[in-house]
Amino acid sequence: MKKILLFLTCIILFCTNCFAIETDTVLKSETGLIKHIEYTDDYDSGNNKQIVDVEIKSGKFKGETVQIENVLTGNPYYDIILKRKDNVILHLEQADDGIQFFISDIKRVQGLYFLLGIFILLVVAVGRKKGLMSLIATGLIVCLVIWFLTPMILSGINPIFSTVLLCLVSSAIAVYFVGGLNVKSTSAVFGTVLSLILSAILSVIVIKISRLTGFCCEESVFLYSAHPELNFVGILTSAMLISTLGAVIDIAMSIASTINEVFELNMELTFKELFHSGMNVGKDIIGTMTNTLILVYLGGSLPLVLLAHNIDLTKFFNLNMVVTEIASALVGSIALVICVPMTAVITSYLLKLKNNRTNTEFEFDNRK
Repeated sequence: MKKILLFLTCIILFCTNCFAIETDTVLKSETGLIKHIEYTDDYDSGNNKQIVDVEIKSGKFKGETVQIENVLTGNPYYDIILKRKDNVILHLEQADDGIQFFISDIKRVQGLYFLLGIFILLVVAVGRKKGLMSLIATGLIVCLVIWFLTPMILSGINPIFSTVLLCLVSSAIAVYFVGGLNVKSTSAVFGTVLSLILSAILSVIVIKISRLTGFCCEESVFLYSAHPELNFVGILTSAMLISTLGAVIDIAMSIASTINEVFELNMELTFKELFHSGMNVGKDIIGTMTNTLILVYLGGSLPLVLLAHNIDLTKFFNLNMVVTEIASALVGSIALVICVPMTAVITSYLLKLKNNRTNTEFEFDNRK
């Protein structure tokens, strides 16, 4: 397993170098600490201001104190309400009279570090070795998304092809790291990838029929401003597949493990009996996992649901954003349902094939 880990890490690093995009557009940022705040009123614009003294905590200006104006418009979406001793992110820009500093946002990552630490401790404490391997697999998959998928899409490679390739590698990492190199893991990988390929085809058809644009949020608009040449419809399909990947891997591994355990208990079972065993378990899984996926999308779109009370329903359900969210939830749910029989068939076939080969080899050795 250590050799596999090293090999996969080398692949990630190689792909990073192959698809890396050179850019000088990355905005330089530093961290700072709010030392003092004064409030002023700008009667001409009708806005309030916070005049803040910020001590720079990183970079070549570390230790210096700068004074920055923080305009408050009254819109909670755009306003950054600062308090003394807040840690902030500073954006630096080169001006004619030197470097100018702007407050980009409050530094919030500390809360994520806290949650991440709890998550890692619980996974290792409960899962032991398999928990540790799942964390390593998750880390590698995140690296693949950031340093493999993202550069591929930004370099002009088809997003759907890039995402299917990512799903193939990610499912192999996630399944083999936890389940090991065996028939059930291989079956889970094949079931996952085939289900996602069918879902990708279905999502493309739905996007074309519904004439979705791919611009379902502000981030898409910002991305278009920076990279108008990208295939945003393909990116939408990619987003649908990636958001479904984890749940599909979970179902595929559950079905494959169940059939494998049943087969280990009774190797005389036929292909049909193994298939029915997997389907019986899959029927129970489908209900809960489909609910989980739908509720995830529903929770993420709660502001849209609340907005529906103020908009005519016919108009609401034809909004590009709403149709996109519903289509994503349905495509993901379909992928989960397809995964059950797909994985059951593959696992049953491979187990019987392996058993028949083993019996044949055993009989051949006895004849010798």
